[in-house]
Amino acid sequence: MLRDVVDRENGVPGVVAMATDRDGNFYESSAGVRELGKDQEMTTDTIFAIFSCTKAITGAAVMQLVEEGVMSLSDPAKEYAPEIADIQGLEGFDNDGEPRERPPKSDVTVEQLMLHTAGFGYDFFNFDLIEYGEKRDVPSVVTATQASLESVLLFDPGERWEYGSNIDWVGKVVEGARGESLGEAMKKRIFEPLGMDTTAFTMTDEMRSRRATVHQRGEDGTLTPLPDFELPQDPEQHMGGHGLYGPVGDYMKFIRMILNDGDGANGRVLKAETVEAMSRNGLGDMKIKALPGALPDLSNDAEFFPGMPKSWGYTFMINDEDAPTGRPAGELGWAGLANLFYWIDRKNGIGGFWATQILPFADPVSFTGYMDFETTVYSHLRSGSPSLSAL
Repeated sequence: MLRDVVDRENGVPGVVAMATDRDGNFYESSAGVRELGKDQEMTTDTIFAIFSCTKAITGAAVMQLVEEGVMSLSDPAKEYAPEIADIQGLEGFDNDGEPRERPPKSDVTVEQLMLHTAGFGYDFFNFDLIEYGEKRDVPSVVTATQASLESVLLFDPGERWEYGSNIDWVGKVVEGARGESLGEAMKKRIFEPLGMDTTAFTMTDEMRSRRATVHQRGEDGTLTPLPDFELPQDPEQHMGGHGLYGPVGDYMKFIRMILNDGDGANGRVLKAETVEAMSRNGLGDMKIKALPGALPDLSNDAEFFPGMPKSWGYTFMINDEDAPTGRPAGELGWAGLANLFYWIDRKNGIGGFWATQILPFADPVSFTGYMDFETTVYSHLRSGSPSLSAL
């Protein structure tokens, strides 16, 4: 399957895929190359920009603070990230295209940030934010600057769900509560207990030597390498929503921690009741929505399991019904902008990760490959494959 998705016309340059049960990976493989036009093979230890797969790790960092009694999810976020109090709400644009702003009706809470109900969005999924950013010179979030976070609320906190820079603000909440950088907090309390030895906001030279190149798919389907595309390596702000680099094998350790109710290879990361809370729908009757590709170079229109209701937890998507891949209702998953995808099935004790480095998001070839991969894992589960006999 991996070879096919690489070898087909305008296939992916390279891919790494892994699947795990509660004890360890039962499948690891790779195919293709790290960069088109070069002969460096894609390998299972390749380093990826994992983009929004960062979010769940940041969510775990917050939940550790809740466990310790340092904060409550109901706390106003401004108690830990004072700059958020200055963010205004967007009422629209006047006849000259100038933004009309007003103070939000209530403070943004930590929980609203975790659930993407605070009002923040991403410009590549929202046309109003593109227009606002142009008028107010707001830089892209990939610049990893404080200025990139000083945008606008699209609605009053708690009104609805909108996927956006909320978890970048959550990262600032962690930093304010801990008195240290987000990377330091993660390293001590998540990466070391899990043995995630090569995941970080800043790559070492050795990590960079194994880095896969991001590629841009053109309108004609062809792929162009972007060898100089790299998230800032001495960032002004550790971006809790998208900033980490690491190998797929490291992320599998995080997935196993969730499968094992917070227990990591080198110690407990979260309490079992915390993992249970992270895995529950936090939106009530509210549902998440499809993501429109407002900036075509960064994202196509995107939606997991179209037509199926989906909720959100702290900080995962939850499919409310059984998925066509075999994933049961109520399980977890999400993705990263460069077409990385994962799922965590706590019911069956399995999870998996599919990693490519392609823009825009929701790449038809990579996403279809991921869906086929997940489906194949579940077909083996149903058939009682020896590799899944522990289940």
